Amino acid sequence: MAHTPMMVQYLSIKEQYKDAFLLFRLGDFYEMFFEDAERASQLLEITLTSRAGDGENRIPMCGVPHHSAQGYIETLVSKGYKVAICEQVEDPKMTKGVVKREVVQLVTPGTITQGKALDGKTNHYLAATTQESAGYALAYLDVTTGEATAMMVDGDERALLNQLLAYNIKELVVADSLYHTLVEQAATMGIVLSIANERMADEQVAPFVIDVPLYMQQACALLLSYVMQTQMRALSHLQTFTYNEATNFLRIDTNSKRNLELIQSIRGGDTKGTLLWLVDETVTAMGGRKLKQWMHQPLASKRLIEQRQQFVGDFLDEFFVRAELQDLLKKVYDLERLAGRVAFGSVGGRDLAQLRDSLRQVPHIQHQLQQANSAVLQQFGANLDACADIEAFLASAITDQPPLTIKEGDVIRDGYNVRLDELRDASRNGKDWIAQLEQRERDITGVKNLKIGYNRIFGYYIELTKSHVQHADLTRYERKQTLANAERYITQELKEKEALILNAQEESLELEYQLFVEIRETMKGYIPRVQALAAQLSELDVYMSFAYIAEKYHFVKPTFHNGRAMHIINGRHPVVEKMLGKQTYVPNDCVLEEERNMYLITGPNMSGKSTYMRQVALIIVLAQMGSYVPADEAVLPITDQIFTRIGAADDVASGQSTFMVEMMESQHAIMHATKNSLMLFDEIGRGTSTYDGMSLAQAMMEYIHEEIGANTLFSTHYHELTALEDVLPRLTNVHVAAAEQDGKVVFLHKVKPGAADQSYGIHVAELAQLPQPILARARVLLTSFEAQSGDVQVIEKIVEKPVEVIVEKPVEVIVERVVEKPVVQDDAQQLSLFSEEGLTPQQKEALAQIEQCNVMNTTPFAALQLLNELQQLLRK
Repeated sequence: MAHTPMMVQYLSIKEQYKDAFLLFRLGDFYEMFFEDAERASQLLEITLTSRAGDGENRIPMCGVPHHSAQGYIETLVSKGYKVAICEQVEDPKMTKGVVKREVVQLVTPGTITQGKALDGKTNHYLAATTQESAGYALAYLDVTTGEATAMMVDGDERALLNQLLAYNIKELVVADSLYHTLVEQAATMGIVLSIANERMADEQVAPFVIDVPLYMQQACALLLSYVMQTQMRALSHLQTFTYNEATNFLRIDTNSKRNLELIQSIRGGDTKGTLLWLVDETVTAMGGRKLKQWMHQPLASKRLIEQRQQFVGDFLDEFFVRAELQDLLKKVYDLERLAGRVAFGSVGGRDLAQLRDSLRQVPHIQHQLQQANSAVLQQFGANLDACADIEAFLASAITDQPPLTIKEGDVIRDGYNVRLDELRDASRNGKDWIAQLEQRERDITGVKNLKIGYNRIFGYYIELTKSHVQHADLTRYERKQTLANAERYITQELKEKEALILNAQEESLELEYQLFVEIRETMKGYIPRVQALAAQLSELDVYMSFAYIAEKYHFVKPTFHNGRAMHIINGRHPVVEKMLGKQTYVPNDCVLEEERNMYLITGPNMSGKSTYMRQVALIIVLAQMGSYVPADEAVLPITDQIFTRIGAADDVASGQSTFMVEMMESQHAIMHATKNSLMLFDEIGRGTSTYDGMSLAQAMMEYIHEEIGANTLFSTHYHELTALEDVLPRLTNVHVAAAEQDGKVVFLHKVKPGAADQSYGIHVAELAQLPQPILARARVLLTSFEAQSGDVQVIEKIVEKPVEVIVEKPVEVIVERVVEKPVVQDDAQQLSLFSEEGLTPQQKEALAQIEQCNVMNTTPFAALQLLNELQQLLRK
């Protein structure tokens, strides 16, 4: 047997949505068939059934009730799937044959607009990208709020995908040409890749990309096309794209955001223990999202930073005003997402009541701002659009406490529409008449438990239990229905009233729904004003949050200048301090001067080197967000970028080792940093051999010193590198102090001038409770190694610029330093030495010894002995 017309319709629609689950509306259920049904039954843990199909074959089938479908849709989308919602678009009662059905929305990981997947204080972004000569053009928007942004991402596809992860973007839209380039890596990172099948006309895109450079507009158009393609409705809440010019913001790459734990903790992946966890004292969802946006992109403009500082300082001075304002803001719902629901047409009566109640707080907020002594706060209040006309409109239209669903009635306020009032009056009076009739019939029949009821099939009826039927006067009654223990009757009078009541009630509900749709359409015209108000209130919320944490944690106002010098006095890592307590945490200075702006930090493991480096970066981030900072004093430069190489972890997904990840992150930092950047390098080179690691660390420090000039904190266990202080003018040795008491190490967590005297590695191992035999053997070996090596330091760098030398063995570095001239190594690994002309006898003898040395067979220890002999010879 061939497929039924309904299944033919299903297969035709499914053909257009091959990559999505198709929820096909059949009556009160959404049904799925074939492979969709088999997969969905497992993913959703629902029963798989079947129905008659072609010939003897049965069609797999499963379904979910339409009234509870949202939870099932969220589950599928959270697992990375797309869901096409196919509705009946005509009344089955008015149709002969198959009811017309259409997909009315495609729900994807980036376009879901409601449910548990949405966190109130987190934007839910969808992104699109195109490849450009300078990297990737990235456009992203939040469908729930309408906020849209465009920016450039420097680097390869990995940098792009890391940027998506930083913003927690789950879906990326691309053109066909880019799909195969990105699909594999995107999948390993849990990002769904989608293709926009249609393209919006340029004139449709133009209003959204007014301030976006021409070369980036293709990504914006791609994104807008996909949103329209999937949502299938006019989205009047979408805002114009904000172009994030890189020079306007402090740029923090994804690795650095992770290493600094700005928004997500490294271990748990949640917000606890992050900078966001510490500073988020916002009281609205809008404010929480705004704070996170500012943390992703702190400012790089001294003027704009100081504008934010003005608000924070004024709110610090206005404690009572701030407290009153926070209480008022707690009563403000999420205006941005309410506006989004209005645009989507999914807003309900309760949503509009929340919008109305939120707007009622604005005049009170303005009043409180006017009470402040600050002209800045007063002006901010004066600039707020209270949207009084919108509030008045909603107050006249929507009841105080509307029901959850629109079609239950009682959403529209009495007095809003004359005809609705008439119908309600008829319906309500009719119900009163029914109650009076019930009492009258009880009196006439003498049956005290006589009742008048109603159901949708039989309408109104008079019900008597069978024990009372034989005693009642039934001459006026007409039997309507017989039950097991009761009889139901109707009277002519009840029939007439029933028609009046039911017609009024049905017409009332229908009219009320029509009126609500009209109200909803009217509200779409108010969306831009509501969004503008939401943006202002969210900023207000963040400013007060900054003031609150400044007061609570004793933060100070930083000052900025246009140089590179950085003076942080008694700086603190705010998150660690909160966890340890102020009495336990040891504050530290970080004083980098204009021409001496590199720290080489030594000290034992667990002494606090990484915490110290992170605290400097966090102080910069907070300061350039506009917040006060955890220090006694902070005089800071405007930093353009922060790069960190902290922590060690393999990248299992891409098959990269700890050392490879370390080198890639270091390469990214060195290639993109400028003299106005902040660079933090923690234990570079520890993932390889000692000499390899030490060589790389020294070479990187030299390159940063000579070629970049950025403010740099470089921590190391290679104590030999501390000799570089004598030859790199901008480098200063500091160390994290520790003391040895009774054979035990005590960490002082204080950063002091000079190099550390030892690493205390065995002491740390003892704290970790390694077995005593291992510790004892380690001490013996350490004594032996120290006796062999003597007082060895890395040879000073003599040439002015770094020399391009292929370093395979330490002896080659030694040779380079001794002859005081560049040494170039050919493919045969042979050293090409210079003429003896002009050399002293001692230098000639040293050169002869070097030429006789078999470089390839010289051990590191023998090389050091040779070096010592050469030094003695040259000093004569």
